[in-house]
Amino acid sequence: MGTADPRALWERVADDLRAEINRGDLKAGDPISPEQELADRHRVSRQTVRQALQQLTNEGLLLSGRGRGRTVRSQTRLHWQLSHFETQERHSAEADAWSNGVADQGRNPHQDVTVEINVPTPKVAERLGLNQDDLVVVRRRVRYVDDQAFQLADSYFPESIARGTLLMQPRDVSVPGGILASIGYPQVKIVDEIEIRMPTKEESSKLGIAAGTPVAEHVRTGYGEDGKPLRVMITIVPGDRHVLVYELEAQ
Repeated sequence: MGTADPRALWERVADDLRAEINRGDLKAGDPISPEQELADRHRVSRQTVRQALQQLTNEGLLLSGRGRGRTVRSQTRLHWQLSHFETQERHSAEADAWSNGVADQGRNPHQDVTVEINVPTPKVAERLGLNQDDLVVVRRRVRYVDDQAFQLADSYFPESIARGTLLMQPRDVSVPGGILASIGYPQVKIVDEIEIRMPTKEESSKLGIAAGTPVAEHVRTGYGEDGKPLRVMITIVPGDRHVLVYELEAQ
């Protein structure tokens, strides 16, 4: 390294590794060489190498694993056309809109589903127009893509709507047009709220979220033909795995 280079030593190391990743010389999942090997190669100290590796980790290019060094982070993301995601034609007898959306992108989906009857949280009660002593049916789903936990999605329904229907079944259920439409409650309007935040400890554990990775909390409230809310779905979306897309009419 020439002394005329104005970059700090750690920046030069980081730039070289970043270039290797961008060229494809280092691919997703590939291990990064040990610190001492990188230090010898670049003729710098191990502390300088650590600073460079930390910078690339902060940029989202590397993953830091306990006891196994750093690896190149996958930059592959699923794209979600949220404007059309839950239209009735996206639901089939074989799979719901989410599973179809994953399969359309060449990936393999499956979901673990549990069902509970609970008193709603204030956040859910407000959006469903319920009192906090009313009951809701909650369908909790851990959603997997290629056997990796990719999303957490909890859907809340007024117990009066869900009672005795397919919504009570603790398994992955799908019908053409969607379950709500099949039981006489089609959604005709949807309101989305998206908050970007850091994950909770439980979310990080369930989804295997790397340190420093934010999530999007996507809250979708669906309304029926009479204007009353039917469902609140809260989805936790790791920021390094998803692209959320909306198409809107310009007026």
